[in-house]
Amino acid sequence: MKPNWFIGLPVAADRWFDRVAAPPRSMRSMHRDDLHATVAFLGPVDEAAAHRAFDALAIDLAPLDVTLGAVVAMGDAHRYSALSALLDRGRVEVERAIGACRERAWSAAQSAPDRRAPKAHVTIARPDRRASARERSAGLQWASALVIDPVEIHVDRVALYTWSETRADHSAPSFRVERTQPLGR
Repeated sequence: MKPNWFIGLPVAADRWFDRVAAPPRSMRSMHRDDLHATVAFLGPVDEAAAHRAFDALAIDLAPLDVTLGAVVAMGDAHRYSALSALLDRGRVEVERAIGACRERAWSAAQSAPDRRAPKAHVTIARPDRRASARERSAGLQWASALVIDPVEIHVDRVALYTWSETRADHSAPSFRVERTQPLGR
């Protein structure tokens, strides 16, 4: 399996995720243990490079309480890759911190940087790769009708993620946390 590494802020599913309506059949809900806000996508770098990136990150973000808002499509407008809840409260702080640190991570890993502005979000569902235009439209309708309970979610650590050995089993997490460190250290 091709490696896949990224750094993210783990987002607890308690008190909100289980109350989100199930997506249409052509969409797959994320596993509750996979919920995160991506800080830096490293991609198919080797393990040593991923650890160098994590060591170099130095994210300037204190622990904070966030809330989730609107669910939007991410990626290409016609063939989106994810349906994600934007951070509502805490979004400015998280995006500022991501923008200030991710370049160090990419440089340390020698991975390709993403030149798009940071967008603090938590992916909650993904379309099947073979989803038709009609199925994708149903996914967008589902997302636009969602109202996520405005519960506070405490974000207090940053983590290095990679594929899980159970990735093919959609009832199990797709990612595993390799390392964590507390925010504000």
